[in-house]
Amino acid sequence: MKISYNWLKEYVKTDLSPEEAGKLLTGCGLEVESIEKAETVKGGLEGMVVGEVKTKEKHPDADRLNLTTVDIGTGELLHIVCGAANVEAGQKVVIATVGAKLYPATGEPFEIKKSKIRGAVSEGMICAEDEIGLGTSHAGIIVLDADAIPGTPAKEYFKIEEDYTIEIGLTPNRADAASHVGVARDLVAVLNTHEISGGEHLMLQLPDVEAFRVDNTSSKIEVTVEDPIACPRYSGLSISNVKVAESPEWIKNRLKTIGIRPINNIVDITNYVLHELGQPMHAFDADKIKGGKVIVKKLADKTKFKTLDETERELSSEDLMICDAEGGMCIAGVFGGMESGVSENTTNIFLESAYFNSTSVRKSAKRHGLKTDASFRFERGTDPNMTVYALKRAALLIKEIAGGEISSEIIDLYPKKVENFKVPFSFEKCDRLIGKHIDLEIIKKIILSLGIDIEHEGHDALLLSIPPFKVDVTREQDVIEEVLRIYGYNNIEIPTALNSSLSFSEKPDKEKIQNAIADLLSNNGFSEMMNLSLTKEEYSLKVKSINPEHNVKMLNPLSSDLNVLRQSLLFSGLEIIAYNQNRKSADLKLYEFGKTYMAVKGEPVKYVETKHLSLFVSGRKTEESWNAKNDAVSFYSLKGAVNAVLERLGIDVKMNEISSDLFSAGLSYAWNKKTIVEFGAVSKTVLKSMDIKNEVFYADFNWDLILEAVKKGKALMYTEVPKFPEVKRDLALLIDKAVKFEQLEQLAYQSEKALLKSVNLFDVYEGDKLPAGKKSYALSFIIQDENATLTDKQIEKIMEKLMKTYQEKAGAEIR
Repeated sequence: MKISYNWLKEYVKTDLSPEEAGKLLTGCGLEVESIEKAETVKGGLEGMVVGEVKTKEKHPDADRLNLTTVDIGTGELLHIVCGAANVEAGQKVVIATVGAKLYPATGEPFEIKKSKIRGAVSEGMICAEDEIGLGTSHAGIIVLDADAIPGTPAKEYFKIEEDYTIEIGLTPNRADAASHVGVARDLVAVLNTHEISGGEHLMLQLPDVEAFRVDNTSSKIEVTVEDPIACPRYSGLSISNVKVAESPEWIKNRLKTIGIRPINNIVDITNYVLHELGQPMHAFDADKIKGGKVIVKKLADKTKFKTLDETERELSSEDLMICDAEGGMCIAGVFGGMESGVSENTTNIFLESAYFNSTSVRKSAKRHGLKTDASFRFERGTDPNMTVYALKRAALLIKEIAGGEISSEIIDLYPKKVENFKVPFSFEKCDRLIGKHIDLEIIKKIILSLGIDIEHEGHDALLLSIPPFKVDVTREQDVIEEVLRIYGYNNIEIPTALNSSLSFSEKPDKEKIQNAIADLLSNNGFSEMMNLSLTKEEYSLKVKSINPEHNVKMLNPLSSDLNVLRQSLLFSGLEIIAYNQNRKSADLKLYEFGKTYMAVKGEPVKYVETKHLSLFVSGRKTEESWNAKNDAVSFYSLKGAVNAVLERLGIDVKMNEISSDLFSAGLSYAWNKKTIVEFGAVSKTVLKSMDIKNEVFYADFNWDLILEAVKKGKALMYTEVPKFPEVKRDLALLIDKAVKFEQLEQLAYQSEKALLKSVNLFDVYEGDKLPAGKKSYALSFIIQDENATLTDKQIEKIMEKLMKTYQEKAGAEIR
């Protein structure tokens, strides 16, 4: 949510800088994500001044250029070459001096430099409105009023306003702060609590609506609410003889600062009031309301309705609609209709200010895929007591800016009033939950500053009346949280005493194991990443290994990019790799502990949640350096990390080949006949779909199975360094392509169980020089006797046994 700082200061009188105010807002729970300088004209017309053209004569070498001298109030005339046809001596104009940076309406910014144009010196530029962002016309230079004074900064002449856009990461429970007044209320509370305003007690400055008067009652629009549950309160009034036109600069500037595009004075005022008070409003063209009736009701299922974006939508029988005598005019609280909106020909309007049920609005907005400023607020809960006040505020602004007369009494249908929440508040419980004693007067000051009334005050407790705009404050602990956030989390000291109790924890300690592996990976150059469990549904369509039918879908997704729970950690990691590679950071070693989710069909549906550890390596092995090779990471870089994890946990595994469209090549390790990790080179098809150019190697550990293996496995034990040397021998085998290394490894251990320590495949060859269907494997064997030195005879006997086994059981030819 965006806030204009100048606008905010209309409701709270303060001299704080935007940065100081931002710190206070963040401290009270309204996290400020960014503060950016905003100007009504980009660049603020810096380096531009009012000038007077003193002389004009034709350029001797160019028919369309003029040589001018211009007075900009410095005592020296500037020589400027100008190509505009309307330039004349005596004019007051806008001059961009040397060094000024221009931001044109179209095209890239550019800087004014002293130059020669066809041999004539030019010391600046006489500007057209599109060249400096004041408009779009390029018909000629801007000619100012005759009384403009040379040397006056253009910024001052055009009254360019400087403002700051404060972007707040508003949490869903803070509907009360979804407006400038709401934010100002919190800021006033903080300033008063900590006496930052110099001891002066500040008040929230609300707009004055005392001047509201009904001019006549000529409008006869009737309002009926057929569904008071979906619409507990509906207020409206008519305004006649308005003139729809462009809004004044001050309103346009306020809206532009918070990213709202001005449309016309009527629509802009409804948007202004929405962002000022948090009350969504809608203006109908009263002459288009058929039958002179406004009916709040639900229409038949599959009714067609065209919205403002010119899209024909199919309504649900659950959609609340604002209708006239013949049909729908607006999806209540969500989006207006194409036929009933305000246009440049509108002269009479009906202004709506309502309180709609948040659930009803949320479901309609979700159903039609619409996210509007109005639905954003209605979904979270608006203030039912604000509708009439907002009507008066908007009506006064419309009369001031668009003219017209208020031509009806305020219609206010409010059959069942929303009552304030009555909450008892204990000072003792407040101190206990916060962990600090706060002075009672400070607590009461905070409560009153937030708009909460104290109905009754006892010795150690209060009875509070909480207005309904505080939609998330309905219990005593909610009030305590309000007190804490205004008092300041940073003002609660860390206690010096630590209370603890003995507890039994299941072995092995899951957190301890995870931390041990995290330390291992971090110490070996890996960086930990954390990703959302929510992801795009389309990822499950990229590979066959992930079944879209097993997606756990969100009923109310934040966006189409976050509409399902992930079935794999792969795509979350690839998003991070793509992000980094696009920013020239391609050498990556990453890991993540996270969960995956699956929905298995059945009656009922079974949801499976599994924890995983993922590893990613891509780019170069080491940073570029004069004393290091510039080698790229490989499958073996990843394999080393996978083996290190398993060795650190003391898990013995068996190796298998894998066939998965996630990998172009890879292996898997199994424990207890269950796959504990899969790893390899990510498929080029997958990488291309993620726009990743570098090769990426990925490992996926089933962490739940890892913990099971650790629990059932043997504890790591210290082994003394062998006193007797090991011996290495190699064999080259010609075997069928169907034979796997795993088979050869198993045969080797079956052949020699006592002295054979390890088997390694160090070379594979397949080519035209070999017989069809054959491949060549080069194996190395480590042989060691821990109690004596091996003799040549022992070694030869072992190797002969191995060769015989391979020849008989694997059909191998010894090369």
